[in-house]
Order: sequence, then structure tokens, then C-alpha cells
Amino acid sequence: MPHFFISTKDINNNYINISDKDTYNHLARALRIRKGEKLLFIDENQIEYETVVDKVTSDEVQVKIENSYKSFRRLGFRLYLAQSPLRSEAQSFVVEKATELGVTGIYPVHTDNCAVNVEIIQKKIAKWQKIMYEASKQCERADIPVCFELDTLENLISKFQRVIVFCEREAVNTLKDIEPINEDDEILVIIGPEGGFSDREFKLFKDKNNVEMLTLGNLILKAETAVTVALGNIIYEYNTKTKK
Repeated sequence: MPHFFISTKDINNNYINISDKDTYNHLARALRIRKGEKLLFIDENQIEYETVVDKVTSDEVQVKIENSYKSFRRLGFRLYLAQSPLRSEAQSFVVEKATELGVTGIYPVHTDNCAVNVEIIQKKIAKWQKIMYEASKQCERADIPVCFELDTLENLISKFQRVIVFCEREAVNTLKDIEPINEDDEILVIIGPEGGFSDREFKLFKDKNNVEMLTLGNLILKAETAVTVALGNIIYEYNTKTKK
């Protein structure tokens, strides 16, 4: 069951009053909820609420709280994705799946071989943020990731102490060859465009001590496939070793 994001200011005497226009329309008009139905909500403190609908009016939904607890649907470390945007639906797929896989944020980067121009990327950021919001509701995430403004590889590498770049043709090491990821670590994962990274970008990675160049195996993956496989492998390898 998807949950819906609320603010603690919506809670009063064990009831939640939903008057936010978008959430109200989703519940009352799209889902056509009725009294007695059960709904899930989560607030900005990552507290999950199991509720039952008390009443539906012309401008508000009121639910009664039956149970509440801290949400565990989050990673044990902060995982960021820096990615060279793809065309059209492929990028929407990447944004949605990265959200489902628990990233804290996505940084669009215009790499040398990026197939999408800067102006289009900048116009798409609001759309990608909306996709992340909807995906967070659907998969019951404890928080909503952020789609950041367009950035550069040079700037991002300087921001993070630990950076992992997946580049099939230039790397031989895998996730099993690097230092473990620990609880509360901040990790930046970089995935390039369909055309791959340029020689200039490979030199940038090799010259930085905080960058680890890794491979996902012998197969050459499409960029959107590489994103899901890379993030999935990191989560499988390390998130089970961190505390919930």
C-alpha cells in the first residue's frame, strides 16, 4: 500500500486532517476513499502512521491514527547518484528506479558525451523531482530524495570524500575489492552516458585519490541498466551490514 506524506502540523488529538490540495484530490477524487478504509501516512520526522478514514468532506479528509512507529524503509548510509541524463523515458526510468533503490539524491551531470543538452536538462529537473516524489509514496520510503540542479563532475568529486565510478572499459576491480561501506557513510556513485566517458573524464577520475573506478562485469550494459545494477549491487553488498 502506498503511503502519503504529511506534516506534523496536520496532526491533532490522534487525528490527521489532510487538506493539502494535491493529496486531497489523490485520496478523495482519484482513489475515491470512503469512511472505514485504511491508509498509511508519514511525516517529516519519518514517523509512519497506520490510520482509518473517519470522514471525507468537500475539501478535507480526516483519518484516525491507530498505530505509529519510526519507519525503517531507508538505507543505513547516504547514497547519491551522479548521472549523465538520458533521452526521454529512459531518464524517467532511471530516476524512478534510483528512488526505489533508496538514493538520498540525484545529481544530473552534463558529461562530454551526454546526449541531452544543458537547457533541456535544466527544464527537466522539476519533472524528475515529481517522479521521485511519486515513487517515494509508492514504495513507502521514509523520505523523499532530492533531484539537485545540474552540476559538474569536477565539482561533485570535490564535494565527496568517497566516489565510485562504474566504467566497464577502464576498470578491473569490483565492489568486493574496495573498503566496506559503513553506516552513515556518504557515497557518490557516478554513471556515464551511453557513449561512455571521454579520455578527459577518465584522466580526471584517475588523478583523484577519492575516486574508485569499478566494473560491473564483462558485459557492456545500457546506461539505465547500469544504474539499477550498480545501485542494487551496492545495497545488496553493504546495506545488510548496516543497522536499520
